[in-house]
Amino acid sequence: MAAARFVERLNHQIAYEFAASQQYIANAVYYDSETLPRLAAFFYAQAVEERNHAMMMVEYLLDADAPVTVPGVDAPESGFSDIVAPVALALEQERRVSDQIGELMGVAREENDYLSEQFTQWFLKEQVEEVSTMSSLLAVVQRSADSPMQIEDYLAREHSQSEATDPTAPTAAGGAL
Repeated sequence: MAAARFVERLNHQIAYEFAASQQYIANAVYYDSETLPRLAAFFYAQAVEERNHAMMMVEYLLDADAPVTVPGVDAPESGFSDIVAPVALALEQERRVSDQIGELMGVAREENDYLSEQFTQWFLKEQVEEVSTMSSLLAVVQRSADSPMQIEDYLAREHSQSEATDPTAPTAAGGAL
């Protein structure tokens, strides 16, 4: 069984992942309202990814015969001053999640919970990718804020292909929905 302190922290992380999913939906809705369909689609997809991260954590706890807490989350930020703000918020959020996952890994290591440490490693790898993607997108959005169609073109070029499922990813509770 997973260490009690790890289980407690992972349940908190589930809340953070669901909150991130909600924030990305709010970002997507903002871009949809601005008639920026590629930015909207990008964030809708990110919302599903964050939700699936939460469900991977749920499945891990279920598999470890540990208690699972399904949290409520605060309302996401939805009033944005310009097209840069949602991406800047997303990058800040991804950096915060990276820190949270690192702390989660530290708890597993301190508790000599090697199975939980191994489970957490995938999320650390994922966060490197997430921060990199948001950093690049923020640079493009900042450079092209006065010409949003260039951002849409960038996303069409760089993010239009559907991502292959990572075979090393943990299983999500409920399957890959």
